[in-house]
Amino acid sequence: MTTLRYWAAAKAAAGTGEEARTAATLAELLAAAVADHGPALERVLGVCSFVVDGAPVGERPHDAVDVSGADLVDVLPPFAGG
Repeated sequence: MTTLRYWAAAKAAAGTGEEARTAATLAELLAAAVADHGPALERVLGVCSFVVDGAPVGERPHDAVDVSGADLVDVLPPFAGG
C-alpha cells in the first residue's frame, strides 16, 4: 500500500488529506484517485509536482515512475507565497 498525501488545492479537490492505494505506476495511482474523486482533482493534478518517498518525480513520464514499493507519494500543487 502506498499513502497518497495531498496538499493545499489537491487536498481540497480530493476531499481528504491522504489515502492508501495500491498501484504499479504513478500514472495508475493518479488515475485511480481521479476515478474516485472526479474532474476537480484531475484539473489540480495537471499542475502538481510529485515526490515519491522523498525523491522528486520531475519531468519523468508518470507511467515510467514505479510506485509499487513506495510508502509515500506527496501531491504538491503550486504554492503562492511571499
